[in-house]
Amino acid sequence: MSIFTKYLICFLVSMVPLIELRGAIPIGLGMGLPMLPTYIICVLGNMVPVPIIYLFARKVLIWGSDKPYIGKFFKFFLVKGEKAGRKLEEKAGRGLTAALLLFVGIPLPGTGAWTGTLGGSILNMKFKDVLIACMGGVLLAGVLIALASAGLLGVFSALFAV
Repeated sequence: MSIFTKYLICFLVSMVPLIELRGAIPIGLGMGLPMLPTYIICVLGNMVPVPIIYLFARKVLIWGSDKPYIGKFFKFFLVKGEKAGRKLEEKAGRGLTAALLLFVGIPLPGTGAWTGTLGGSILNMKFKDVLIACMGGVLLAGVLIALASAGLLGVFSALFAV
């Protein structure tokens, strides 16, 4: 497999909801790609869907939530985005952008740029604020995943496990 193909796989995987760069970085490192270029490619891939999600996802999910066959799927993501957005709004108050950044930056399933952008859209946040929060969160999650993939978080936990 060519190096271009490996980077393309990482880029495309980082665009997939629920996987995002949290799965793409370990895949890239597992294919023998160097850390920094893999991180950059995955961050870029993870951010590509953000404007599309912000502008269209809520409308599409609302449209599809009552359709046969696809309704349950669309409703699931609509409810998930609404719940995440409302919960974040309750806890954050005026610090919503910072809270959204931390929400996106926590490398757990369902807390990435897709859910964060949908939540920001549902809360009618400004696009600039959502973009800043998602970019910061994706950068943070990428660093944490890269460190974990390189085994460096295990070193830190061993140092403090006394």
